[in-house]
Amino acid sequence: MTRRLSVFMWLFLAITPWCNAQRQLHIDEMFNMLEAHNSSLRAGRAGLEASSQAIAVARSQRLPELNAQLSASYNGYVLQLDRNFSNAQSFSQPHWGNSLVVEAQQVVYAGGAINAGIRLAELGKQMEEHNLNATRNDVRFTTLAQYLELIKLDNAIQVYEENILLTERLIDHIKARQGQGMALKNDITRYELQLQDLLLGKRKVEDSRKVANHQLCNALGMADETIVPDTTIASAHYGIEGEAHWQELGAASSPVLARTDVSTQMAAQQVRLAKSELLPKIALVAADNFSGPFSYDIPPINKNFNVWYIGLGVKYSIGNLWKSNKKVRQAKTTLQQKQEAHAVTGETLDNRMQEAYTLYLQSYTELETQRKSVELASQNYTVIRNRYENQLVLITDMLDASNMKLSAELREVDARVNIAFAYYRLKYIAGTL
Repeated sequence: MTRRLSVFMWLFLAITPWCNAQRQLHIDEMFNMLEAHNSSLRAGRAGLEASSQAIAVARSQRLPELNAQLSASYNGYVLQLDRNFSNAQSFSQPHWGNSLVVEAQQVVYAGGAINAGIRLAELGKQMEEHNLNATRNDVRFTTLAQYLELIKLDNAIQVYEENILLTERLIDHIKARQGQGMALKNDITRYELQLQDLLLGKRKVEDSRKVANHQLCNALGMADETIVPDTTIASAHYGIEGEAHWQELGAASSPVLARTDVSTQMAAQQVRLAKSELLPKIALVAADNFSGPFSYDIPPINKNFNVWYIGLGVKYSIGNLWKSNKKVRQAKTTLQQKQEAHAVTGETLDNRMQEAYTLYLQSYTELETQRKSVELASQNYTVIRNRYENQLVLITDMLDASNMKLSAELREVDARVNIAFAYYRLKYIAGTL
């Protein structure tokens, strides 16, 4: 019974790693999950909605203003005194009073302040849109880097497994030779040490994969599952459209460059606002006052009176003649600074794109080099192994050849994924990821 239980426990432990939940995840699906769960993107969409409301608020400044005031009062007696506060006399007046005042005003001319305010609100919405696009671009690129790292780690695990299997076969072969008196125990020990190094290296890569997988699950708002990435990304063909194509795409689509352009336009509207303070404000005004009694006569007249008027009002702050000029100069200086910043951003984007495209082309050269390195390392390993079997080289030569082969294979795995990473980096800088 105890033996059966032991066998059952051994089988349970053996199959447990294969029972972990796995999920095949493609890039498009991953991006959709980011849209739904990423807190930064949710905050960006909330900011965009708030900016839309700000436009409605700014446009409401064009609507007329209408104020109404209604009051009821209890009026006391009227006390009349001489200038020296003597000869006091008291007069009665109607005790109950009422007042209804309605005032209306429609701005006709505000020096361009209202239009500038509306334009500022519209530009604010554009800025929020570019901020959201920039955040989306950043989040996608960061997550995609983790996704590609999983592919690297999976391929590295596979390389380690192949080399472990190869080393185990070689150990068995050396043991067989030792039984024939053609190999030393020390030869076996050296390869057993290498086998332990390979097993440790594989364990480290597996642990790194667990960490990267956990972080990616958290970023996507999903349960801690084993993500299986789409490995065809590493072998896909990515076009080489030319640097000019990417430079034009970046100039047209980069949210970073677009933000500085909008910032420049907003500074120009601030100049308009500052200048509007130097101009008069003109409005149509109308009012109606229905009140009683008339208490400014003696004795007061106990009747309701209705007075109305309509006219044109002009308001001008003379103090702005020496105050607003400073605001205008400040706004113009800010505008110049924003224009310079926009130019610097464009130059930086050009440099980043040129660098990214150069590295993209370099990644293809690197892959070809690593392929050749793997081919040469494999050939060298085969030759050294044959020589070792014929007792023409030492075991140290075999170890060097084996390590060289492993290193070359790992570098080739990284080189394949680096092409995909370099391509998506171009799209990230261009703002089209």
